[in-house]
Amino acid sequence: MRRIITMTVNNRPGVLNRITGLFTKRHYNIESITVGHTEVEGVSRMTFVVNVEDERTAEQIIKQLNKQIDVLKVNDITDQAIVARELALVKVSVTPALRQEIYTLIEPFRASIVDVSKDSLVIQVTGESEKVEALIELLRPYGIKEVARTGTTAFTRGSQKTAATHKPAFII
Repeated sequence: MRRIITMTVNNRPGVLNRITGLFTKRHYNIESITVGHTEVEGVSRMTFVVNVEDERTAEQIIKQLNKQIDVLKVNDITDQAIVARELALVKVSVTPALRQEIYTLIEPFRASIVDVSKDSLVIQVTGESEKVEALIELLRPYGIKEVARTGTTAFTRGSQKTAATHKPAFII
C-alpha cells in the first residue's frame, strides 16, 4: 500500500542519510523523496512516498521516524485531504513539422515548453502524479529522450487536525 509521510526536521548534515538509512535497514521501499526549506529558518520539510505491506507497518515507520534525533514532527497524510504535486521535465524528439502538434497535445495539461532545439523540445508539467504519468504516456509515441521527475511533495489542505502526529511541534 502506498503511503505519503511528511516530516519536519532540523536542517543539519546527515539528517537525510540517517532517515533513508532507517528505511533501508528495515527493507521499506521509498518510491520518492522531496526535501526543501520551510518557512522556519533551519527547518526542512521532507515528503516520502513509500510502499508498505499494511497499516501496522506504516505505524511502525512513524514510530521509528519519531525516534530520530533531528526529526521534529511526523505525519502520515495519506488518508487526509491533501494538496500533492510533482514536477517533470520531458525531452521529446521532434521535427519542426511536429512542433505544433506537440503544443496542441500539452495544452490541456497546462504544460509548457521550456527549451526548444532543432530536434527536441523540453516540456515542463506540474500536477498530481497521475496527470504527469498521463502526459508522459501521450508523448511516448513521439520519442522521449529523457525524463526527470521530482517525486511527490504534499501537505494537508486547510486547517485539518493531523491524525498521525507523534511528536510535539517545535516552539519558535
